[in-house]
Amino acid sequence: MLTNGLQMDTAGSWVIKTSREVRYEIVETTGLLAPENPELGRLHDGQESKGKRLVVLDHAVDRLFGEQIRTYFTANDIAVDYLTLPAGDEHKTLAQVELIARRLNEIGTYRVGTPPIGIGGGVLQDVVGMAASLYRRGIPYIRVPTTLLSQIDGGVAAKTGVNHDGFRNRLGTYAPPPRTLIDRRLIATLPERQVRSGLGEALKMALIKDPVLFEVIERYGKSLVAERLQDSSPETSVDQPGRIVTHRAIAGMAEELENNLWETELRRIVDYGHTFSPIIEMRALPELLHGEAVAMDCVFSAVLAANRGMLSDDELGRVVSATCGIGLAPSHPMFCDADLLHQALTDSVRHRNSDQHLTLMNGIGSTIFVNDLTYSEIKRAAAQMSDLLDVQPDCLTAQASDEAHVEVPRARDASDASVGNPDASGATSSASTK
Repeated sequence: MLTNGLQMDTAGSWVIKTSREVRYEIVETTGLLAPENPELGRLHDGQESKGKRLVVLDHAVDRLFGEQIRTYFTANDIAVDYLTLPAGDEHKTLAQVELIARRLNEIGTYRVGTPPIGIGGGVLQDVVGMAASLYRRGIPYIRVPTTLLSQIDGGVAAKTGVNHDGFRNRLGTYAPPPRTLIDRRLIATLPERQVRSGLGEALKMALIKDPVLFEVIERYGKSLVAERLQDSSPETSVDQPGRIVTHRAIAGMAEELENNLWETELRRIVDYGHTFSPIIEMRALPELLHGEAVAMDCVFSAVLAANRGMLSDDELGRVVSATCGIGLAPSHPMFCDADLLHQALTDSVRHRNSDQHLTLMNGIGSTIFVNDLTYSEIKRAAAQMSDLLDVQPDCLTAQASDEAHVEVPRARDASDASVGNPDASGATSSASTK
């Protein structure tokens, strides 16, 4: 009943239901910085730019490609302004996001017609993406990843983020750019360590769902690093392992994300290698690169699986050997600290809404989820990781499947309450992802 035409004598209730189609493309191209290549200056909707656009570079990109980039935009008569930022996880901060937003304001960025362009590695892509997602409550942007890690992993995902309060990516948004441009030639100048780090993410994808990708990494590990995935030797120019690794890693990630882009389903096999590593990576900063920490987490998780009888000794040895074959250390002193690993799992349990949802391999290329990992299992695996400290990167050539593999000492059986679920019965909650 209306009173004075303004009030109701009963409470109201409204439900708003809507949906929004999300479509973004990942475009592979060659010679992206050549002035005759239209991709870098093209808008996602085919329209012409309405004003000046901000091009954000990291220092390494500016040093290596800055002149080419500036020549491109000048030759194509595209009005741009430039902002150069430092790379590295220690610079993945809200302050960098605010700096980008301030520059967007200064040049008069439009709501739609002048999307900024981020050209750089994963850290730069995260801060540019987050700034774009917040500016005017969200504007489009263009992503040009220039490291292997950002091309095959972050360049496929919808997430942006910054580190906060000692935690990796604790603040962030879901904001996929309409276009991501991939040019494998851009990684030809990377330091070998950056290539190895990127291959750590490719190895993760191989272990969880792609035995073919694993075999390519296992066979061509050293060549992939030395040639920076350019397939430049007589053998690799024919077999093209660099192209195969790039394509299969991107396709595998895209396949996993497409049906769970907003992570409403918290059981994600792509979280393999990302349960224990985030806290360790932040504690070790800047000692460990992201892909280095992820690879160690992959090995640690493989040890956990082997101790449960889910991986054979031979399979575990292949995992460690493949890790070494791409020049990555299989272990680190922090992965031998059971209390720190327990703390890392506890934080991941919070992120997964009180469940472990821990991805473990059930054979190479196959996984299950478990929710009953115990502290005793962590402690036993940490002791085995201590034994792996003496195994050096590049310890094996990893060029043929019949080579010897690293042997990981087996652990004694033990049991106790599971982490994050003290009342666990010990049953394994699983979801096959073959």
